[in-house]
Parts: sequence; structure tokens; C-alpha cells
Amino acid sequence: MSNNGDRSDTLPNDACTGYALVAFDLDDTLAPSKSPLPARMAVELRRLLEVSQVAVISGGRFGQFESQLLAGLGGTPEELARLHLLPTCGTRYLRFVEGSWQTLYEHNLTASERTRTLAALEGEARRLGLWEEHHWGDILEDRGSQVTFSALGQSAPLEAKRAWDPTGEKKAALRDAVAARVPDLEVRSGGSTSVDVTRKGVDKAYGIAALSEQTGIPIARMLFVGDRLDPDGNDFPVTRLGIATHAVTGWEDTAEFVRSYVDRVQENKNDR
Repeated sequence: MSNNGDRSDTLPNDACTGYALVAFDLDDTLAPSKSPLPARMAVELRRLLEVSQVAVISGGRFGQFESQLLAGLGGTPEELARLHLLPTCGTRYLRFVEGSWQTLYEHNLTASERTRTLAALEGEARRLGLWEEHHWGDILEDRGSQVTFSALGQSAPLEAKRAWDPTGEKKAALRDAVAARVPDLEVRSGGSTSVDVTRKGVDKAYGIAALSEQTGIPIARMLFVGDRLDPDGNDFPVTRLGIATHAVTGWEDTAEFVRSYVDRVQENKNDR
């Protein structure tokens, strides 16, 4: 298992005893983009929750976690108590406490920052010819701690999203243009059709570092699983932390990896 996002089919030595926490990206790692958690993935996640703490971090707001992850996961209160949710790249942190999801912290942008960002995203998208008249849901979304541009809307079908910007050039052009207008904020490529804006220094590395601080679990005892650990991917920032990583190609790949990982951990426990 490497820290550079390279694919590895060999479990790390720590897989024998198990990491204290396994963290996942959401879209295209645990589930297809903006789609419900597949039943097979839900089964494997619940098995993982029996042997490890689990975290999910994504640029989406908590409502996306509810509809995309939690609705299909199920889980007992004991299992859910071992699940850590980090919407909007970890600028918000939730745990299952006394029967409901409670926010432990939330770091929002100011009203002025959000207003300036919304204007910059729409203005630059229109100037670059990237403002689509036909879309599925809102193009601009104020998530409090993050403002997101989704070129085709939040509910766009997967086929349309994959076809919109296969090379990433459109997102890169919009990201650079918006960054010039809000230089005090962080502007980065998000999902397949999205650009996210947060406070400076806020990305998935920020979220994982905050999670380590909140839980007391050192980075060395964590594993991160994601589909975009390549240098241009939105999972890549976690590699700055020195965290162990495992790159996947989609939720089916993740489900198989989790199955193998849990089996290895359980076998080791049975041999003791």
C-alpha cells in the first residue's frame, strides 16, 4: 500500500491487525456519483464497522450523505456510533449520538464570502461559455462552509456528467478564472462537473487532519480509500499527510477491497 495513490493489490502489513480507522471518498468510491449506496457496498461497510472506525469525507453537504449513504446503509446504533461523517471536505463533522446525527463542529464561510463566490462562479461560467441552459437541479449551491458550481446541476445523470468535460479542461479553466476573482479563498476542481470554493487550506487533507484531532487517532493508524488519488484528483491532497492510501476504480472495486480487508483482519483475530 503506497502513499502516492498508486494501485496496489497487496494489503499492507497493518491490514493483519487492522487500521484504527478507514476513511473513504463518497462519489465513485462508495457509490456511483450522486447515486444511492449499492446493496453490496452497504453489506461490506457494515462488516467493516464491526472491526474498525469508518469515516466518509466528500465535498457534498450533509443532505447528500443522508440520501446517498445513510438511506441505504442501515446499521445498528452501535455500528453507526463508529461512523464519522465529514461533509464539505471536513468543514463540518457529525457523529451518531443518542439516536441522531449531531454536528460536533461547523466552519462556515461568511455571508460576504459566499455572495462574492456565487457572483464569481456564475460570471466566469457565463463568460467562458460554461453556463448550461439545460440542467438538472441547481447549478450553484451555497453549502454554508462551501460554495459549489455543478455545470449540469446536482441531479444530472451520470452519462451526461461524464460526457461534459472528459479531459477536465473546462473545470480547470473555470477554477483558474474564479480563483483570480476570489484570491482570498480556495478554489478547486470537485467532482466530474463541479468546482468547489472554501476557505484557504480547506480540502480533504484538512478534513482528515481535523478528524485525527477530534478522535485522537493518529494519521499513521488511518487508511484512505478513494478513486481520485492521482495528482489532478480531488482525493490527492490527503497524500500530503503521509496517510496510507488505496486507489480504487469504482464502488465495485471498493467493495471487493473491503471484503478482502475485513476477511484478513478477522482471520488474524481468529488465529490469536
